[in-house]
Amino acid sequence: MPTPYDDELRAAGLDPDAVLAQIRAALAEDLPGDDVTSVATISTEARGSGVFAAREAGVVAGLGVAALVFHEVMGDAVEVTDRVADGTRVVPGDVVMRVSGPTRGLLTAERTALNYASHLSGVATATSHWVDALAGTRARVLDTRKTLPTFRALQKYAVRCGGGVNHRFSLSDRAMVKDNHVVAAGGVVPAYDAVRAAYPDLRVEVEVTDLDELRELLEAGCTEILLDNMDSATMAEAVRIAGGRATLEASGGLTIERAREVAETGVDFISVGALTHSVKVFDLGLDLSEG
Repeated sequence: MPTPYDDELRAAGLDPDAVLAQIRAALAEDLPGDDVTSVATISTEARGSGVFAAREAGVVAGLGVAALVFHEVMGDAVEVTDRVADGTRVVPGDVVMRVSGPTRGLLTAERTALNYASHLSGVATATSHWVDALAGTRARVLDTRKTLPTFRALQKYAVRCGGGVNHRFSLSDRAMVKDNHVVAAGGVVPAYDAVRAAYPDLRVEVEVTDLDELRELLEAGCTEILLDNMDSATMAEAVRIAGGRATLEASGGLTIERAREVAETGVDFISVGALTHSVKVFDLGLDLSEG
């Protein structure tokens, strides 16, 4: 059964059926039976309204998902208004969404809706900090596959809301030759050649740990190379050696304090697992009132 949010989710690069299935699973965690507190204390006729407001500065994401949570609980009985667009920068006190409907339903949906919006806004906000740190350089911040299980599509969407760029989504859509693959194949070039032979039409990125491996791959024709755990001087030399023949991605233990320094080496991308695996939730609140 289509929801009012299907077109919006598709436009955001999300699968509406998958998002709805995830929301239903999340609600099932809270509702193996009745919402006993709300049933006991709130009449079925009571109606209320609520205001979602930012309690800190940042970038919001996942408000459409939060709205869908309310719709899943209450259907057409809920009204969502004044929702700002995902990707909007906000300051403390900014109202980002209003909801009104049966009070029981609002309270039943509240925590699940906040969980989605707070977490995804946290991802978007963290990403925006990196985007700000890299402003004026050629480097773009990338996410990784270090995502919460089953949350990858939503987390990568939130990265886009924060101004970041998505790396591969799965093990199938791009080859990523890491150190263990290199060991198994007997070197960076044999590993690269093996992937090219098996999947000639697939993008291939290869990780290197020193400049000799970089030179070997450039000679082999590799056009996407990851610089793993290199210091800034070595990365700058890698950029000079590559001379535009390959896009270069910096990775490995990078911090926001080093972001600018790394970007100024001339690398094209900086990949940051912490955007998704260690994100701090964004402080959103929902204040409800009767009537």
